Amino acid sequence: MDYTELQVTSNFSFLRGASHPEELVEQAAALGYGSMAITDHNTLAGIVRAHSAAKKHGLRIIPAARLNLVDGPPLLAYPTDRDAYARLSALLTEGNRRTEKGKCELYKADVYRYAEGMIFISLPPVDLDDEFDFGEDFRRELLEYKKAFGRQLYVAASWLYRGSDAKRLYRIGELEADFGIPMVATNDVHFHSPERRQLQDIVTCVREKKTIYNAGYLLYGNAERYLKPAGEMERLFGKYPQAIENTRRIAEACRFNLDSLKYVYPREIMPDGRTPLEELTRLAWQGAYDFFGDPLPEKVSSAIEHELKFIAEMDYAPYFLTVYDIVREARSRGILCQGRGSAANSTICFCLGITAVNPTKFDLLFERFISSARNEPPDIDVDFEHERREEIIQYIYEKYGRDRAGIVATVTQLRQKGAVRDVAKAMGMSVDAINRLSSSIWEFTDEWFEGDRISEHGFNPKDPHLVKVLELTRQFMGFPRQLGQHTGGFVITDGKLTDLCPVINARMEDRTNIEWNKDDIDALGFLKIDVLALGMLTCIRKAFDLARAHHGLELTLATVPQDDPEVYDMISAADTIGVFQIESRAQQSMLPRLRPRNFYDLVIEVAIVRPGPIQGDMVHPYLRRRNGEEEVEYPSPELEAILGKTLGVPLFQEQAMKIAIVAAGFTPAEADELRRSMATFKAKGLVSRFERKLIDGMVSRGYKKEFAERVFRQLEGFGSYGFPESHAASFALLVYVSCWLKHRYPDVFAAALLNSQPMGFYAPAQIVL
Repeated sequence: MDYTELQVTSNFSFLRGASHPEELVEQAAALGYGSMAITDHNTLAGIVRAHSAAKKHGLRIIPAARLNLVDGPPLLAYPTDRDAYARLSALLTEGNRRTEKGKCELYKADVYRYAEGMIFISLPPVDLDDEFDFGEDFRRELLEYKKAFGRQLYVAASWLYRGSDAKRLYRIGELEADFGIPMVATNDVHFHSPERRQLQDIVTCVREKKTIYNAGYLLYGNAERYLKPAGEMERLFGKYPQAIENTRRIAEACRFNLDSLKYVYPREIMPDGRTPLEELTRLAWQGAYDFFGDPLPEKVSSAIEHELKFIAEMDYAPYFLTVYDIVREARSRGILCQGRGSAANSTICFCLGITAVNPTKFDLLFERFISSARNEPPDIDVDFEHERREEIIQYIYEKYGRDRAGIVATVTQLRQKGAVRDVAKAMGMSVDAINRLSSSIWEFTDEWFEGDRISEHGFNPKDPHLVKVLELTRQFMGFPRQLGQHTGGFVITDGKLTDLCPVINARMEDRTNIEWNKDDIDALGFLKIDVLALGMLTCIRKAFDLARAHHGLELTLATVPQDDPEVYDMISAADTIGVFQIESRAQQSMLPRLRPRNFYDLVIEVAIVRPGPIQGDMVHPYLRRRNGEEEVEYPSPELEAILGKTLGVPLFQEQAMKIAIVAAGFTPAEADELRRSMATFKAKGLVSRFERKLIDGMVSRGYKKEFAERVFRQLEGFGSYGFPESHAASFALLVYVSCWLKHRYPDVFAAALLNSQPMGFYAPAQIVL
């Protein structure tokens, strides 16, 4: 195949493209393409998603961007190697940083400075004059580009059935002859199939604040901007075979692949004369002896040796040292913090002071079940006092520099209400009708549409106009709308951050983001450290200060007396106003039924009163089994090993992943996809993709179909909220500490809580009572 599509706009060119990167990749693979470029407008935000999807289909994605310049015609830029990609990223960063979030201000002079190693395609004006000739302004700009880029410059030609395509191509051919700038064929793709043309019109209306009735020539005149078969493109450019051949030449010249991006850990964390592993080993054993004394308990020493061996095999030592450095800085400033995550509740993290969950009191598998199968760092989130977290954020910026540290982006996606409002407005519905339609939606499902709900709000479900609005809303839901700022996920690099990804300004002062979200950096194996805020840590730290001043107590999260039966009595009586996590009405109604008596009971309490376990019908089976009302059964010994601690009921994300691997034959990578689909606040419906594979896999391994379907329903509940056991353990510690303070020193706890407002469910007057 000679043709490669080199101009593709995805929906990460916000309100311009009408297809997801994954959809474009799937269509390209179905058409037999070997490679394809993604050229979103002044951004690389969607490139990782396209790259990840392409790897599954054996397709090669050419990372590129469309540069919309303030003082010149737009250019398509294609880096040919790793260094050129870094220059493109730096160029986009410069354009982003000089203006407000959501905009990129680029000039020709900027492009000239960063042009080395890149191929450019100049985009002629969309409209020609009556004589089908290009104006002198464009010809002059093209000559300037020719002088700057030399043989690395091409000019784009597209056949889009606008009635003048033959004459347009002829004029572009004249430019090729006059200036020596080769013509290259593109289709200016904005959607993967012609059926998306209507949604393309909608996004244009939303962008231009028009309706389909008055948008006029702002809309494309036809549906030709779809990803065409290569044979069709070769037919359209039959008179200009060199335009097709040039797409192949450009594709072959651009050999850079995102897999060649290598994340390098910061070196500041490595003291002179010691390797990262040697330094981590020294700190771990030193912390262990400081807390446990000499000799160490056998369980502790064995755990440290096991974890250090695993860390050495996976080369995670710099990651742990980076987290340790941030925690150490917080402690030096008197800021209370607590780590949580898949590796945070480990013996080494306890010895380093990253977490206060005593490993001798709680047994958590150190390595996440699939970590050894996937080359990614373990997950450690660190919560800091909410009033002082900004100090730590600015410490990271100051230590590593804004050119080496940035906060991960979040991709704001359109949900049901936002999508239906945008589509209905673009389709010309009245404000009153839009408000009623939006307020009627609580779950965008077939049952909602086919039932009586829509009729109850005065709509005719058979009205063709309304049917089209809802059809387009289905397509629009899940589209990215903007790049937001993650709550605190940092990427820190040894070299320039722009060598990996463009940087953008955040809305908040003194904050900068990268363009990729946490799933993107996970796919590429980048380090991320979550620097998060938690109001209860502020309260506990103030309570510790008051306890020291008024009662002479020196308390830390790790030294608060454990297993106090009177504290568990208070918890079981639901006397939990103001404490962490278990103070809500729903939690208070659960506490007398669960009656926690030990730390792991608190772990379950934290996790069980969540939408996931409730919707998955996990709560009542667990309570019946715990109270002896129902026999605890395990369909197989392998599931007993997974579900033993939760009486045969899956309550945690980790258990769901293990069931998928052990009982249904999922690969570790597929189980990780399942985990991602269960993550908090993800769009509903993603877990359902795994239904057939899970049920068929379990049945083929001897499990009854009814049991497999029940397991899936339970796991599907995690689509709303699946809570990880490792996070629940860290939260459970804060639950216990806040309850201990409330029971033993109610004056201290109440004063600290009042001084940490606003937080929690209760007003100050209720706390005082």
